[in-house]
Amino acid sequence: MRYLITLLFALATLTGCSQDSSNEPPPTISDNSKMYFPTNSTAWETQNISSLNWNTNALSDLKIFLQNKNSKSFMILVNGRIVVEEYFNGHSATTPWYWASAGKTLTATLTGIAQQEGLLNINNKVSQYLGTGWTSEPLDKENLITCKHLLTMTSGLDDATDAVDPASLLYKADAGTRWAYHNVYVKLQEVIANASKKTWVEYFNSKLRDKIGMDGTWLTIGNNEVYSSTTRSMARFGLLALNKGNWNGLQIVNEAYFNEATSTSQNINLSYGYLWWLNGKTSYHLPQSQLQFNGSLIPSAPSDMYMALGKNDQKIYVIPNRKMVVIRMGESADNVNMALSTFDNELWQKINALNN
Repeated sequence: MRYLITLLFALATLTGCSQDSSNEPPPTISDNSKMYFPTNSTAWETQNISSLNWNTNALSDLKIFLQNKNSKSFMILVNGRIVVEEYFNGHSATTPWYWASAGKTLTATLTGIAQQEGLLNINNKVSQYLGTGWTSEPLDKENLITCKHLLTMTSGLDDATDAVDPASLLYKADAGTRWAYHNVYVKLQEVIANASKKTWVEYFNSKLRDKIGMDGTWLTIGNNEVYSSTTRSMARFGLLALNKGNWNGLQIVNEAYFNEATSTSQNINLSYGYLWWLNGKTSYHLPQSQLQFNGSLIPSAPSDMYMALGKNDQKIYVIPNRKMVVIRMGESADNVNMALSTFDNELWQKINALNN
């Protein structure tokens, strides 16, 4: 499966976080143990790294590592508050950057929202929403493919190309019998648009982006719809994910669906949910391969972590037991065009050093 497609540290505060660029005074922190959600303004509560009893000496090593690994931005949230916020290589808090395949989780989330609104059912066949002939498969095989198969990468369609026009969507195996990382998941955006009678962008903006105060736009790159936003907007989505679809008391996507999305979704690739990657499982598959690998995806990372991973090391790591969200945007860390690489394990070794 083929994937989608500047040296300056940003000024840091004494807390290890970038200062708010607005004229607003910082909000008063009353209880750092309570979950915090930023308002739609530019203000965002911060927390001093030393108040967490973290190793402040390890922060410098982490920042050097990130800069040397072609990073553009990095954030750590704990209970929703910014503990670390750094920008590198000419990037800034107001510069947008593409999410690449990390944005697949946005599509998964919108699918859940559309389902709870009664617009679709993920167990229904895709042709119910797109009509027959959306693939080049025989009709009986096409009718096996449900929306859930697109969410779980088990459509059975040939993954030899990124293209999603009918002529390129060819039979490889019966739906549900083969896991293969495939761009065909974008058909869910068409499903949602048809079911809602809105454009994909209209539905996304009104049901998710605007409700949690994200910025950003969808860009068409090749055969893909790719989201681009600031780092803080990516962090907002990570915070929503940490809280299982809830934003400061408003349930954007229901918790039951979100729990399904961040759990093993089929029995072939145990480390995959609904377009989310899952750490801590006993085995995993990777894109462009039918091989099964034993062990956890990122051995040095927490076992309860679920992840949005994109080309050139775009990362959203969500760690429920630590009430933590970690964001990394940038160029490929090691000139490897994989959503997952050895960079993940090395990065988590640096993050873990903060806690020692």
